[in-house]
Amino acid sequence: MDKRFFYLLNKGRHRVYKSADQLSEEHLGISVTQVGALLLINENEGCLLKDVARRLNLNNSALTGLAARMETRGLLERRPCDRDKRASRLYLTDLGRQKITEAKPLIADLNARMTEGFDEQEVAVILKFLNHLANDF
Repeated sequence: MDKRFFYLLNKGRHRVYKSADQLSEEHLGISVTQVGALLLINENEGCLLKDVARRLNLNNSALTGLAARMETRGLLERRPCDRDKRASRLYLTDLGRQKITEAKPLIADLNARMTEGFDEQEVAVILKFLNHLANDF
């Protein structure tokens, strides 16, 4: 068994992302990053572009391009912020909401595949470890 944490985390992240992106493109016609953006906007309708960029770990210019593509595809609307006209607020369209509904079973299936063969206690330890890395490391 390989015990190289950093290597395994990097390889695992890459394989899971690639698999999730392929699944998302095949079933939803959008990238897994776009699904993530839709889910974040759904949590906080009217959020700023920079907030989504921070949560997705993207720089502002990358998210500006992503948002433009999503707006062109009819997934979201960008509206100027009333407080700062240079900033954009993001709102879901009906199509964006539909994609979230369609994505939920795919996300559940992906989570089931990732935890297959692990009991509840093992999954709890894995979640504790991943949350530690994501929030405390």
